Amino acid sequence: MAKRDVVFPPGRQALYEKNRYSPAVRSNGFLFVSGQVGSREDGSPEPDLEAQVRLAFENLNGILGAAGCTFDDVVDVTVFIVDPESNFDTVWKVLPDYWGGAPHPTLTGIGVTWLYGFKFEIKVIAKLP
Repeated sequence: MAKRDVVFPPGRQALYEKNRYSPAVRSNGFLFVSGQVGSREDGSPEPDLEAQVRLAFENLNGILGAAGCTFDDVVDVTVFIVDPESNFDTVWKVLPDYWGGAPHPTLTGIGVTWLYGFKFEIKVIAKLP
């Protein structure tokens, strides 16, 4: 197998090495980004949900930027929301600040019961420029 072409955002490599996964991998013209959460520098969850969602997008944008992409290059999104009945409206009001205009990427939303102490996670696939 060929060596993976991994993208590391600045300042977070230790977190990925500790947890044994790559933040993103380039392959065949696409960027596959691992799920991003609203973690602080030390890896702990941001306690306020709206701030946590914003931080997840900032962490995502750091990875996209390290690969030369922006959210406009994203073609597919998967979001995971703990207790979506209670948290959906808070999450969804943040999205327009990061999502951009139409046409939008495809989206799969999944309600979950546990995200390692987080309430929101976003995973994307982007087309490399």
